[in-house]
Amino acid sequence: MSALNDIFEEYDFLDADDRYRLLIDLGKELPSMPDALKTDATLVRGCSASVWVYPVTDADKLSFLADSNAAITKGIIALVLKTVEGKSATEIGQTDIEGALAPFDLKNQLSSNRTQGIPNMIALIRETAARYAG
Repeated sequence: MSALNDIFEEYDFLDADDRYRLLIDLGKELPSMPDALKTDATLVRGCSASVWVYPVTDADKLSFLADSNAAITKGIIALVLKTVEGKSATEIGQTDIEGALAPFDLKNQLSSNRTQGIPNMIALIRETAARYAG
């Protein structure tokens, strides 16, 4: 979680506009997701913007490719993915993603349109991890 802690230290120091820029920069750091993976099956439901999440396994670790058609939303999914980065499917299932994101206070920092899909992003990650762990 050190990467997430480092992000929070910077985030906590910034004003609202710079926090948006930080999220946008996080989104830009996501590995590229091929358009062929942006399908109805990888689409996160309930987000105001389109968000796609696709699982990738590497040895015993589970990671995700993700993208969005909105820059800030792409940053939000990047932040969510930082909470599970480098973990196995079992570890992801045991991770308190909401707790890890709580210090960012996204519900009060961003509009409800931007945050309404976060629970669905988290649910999709957990469901995917459960399938791979099982």
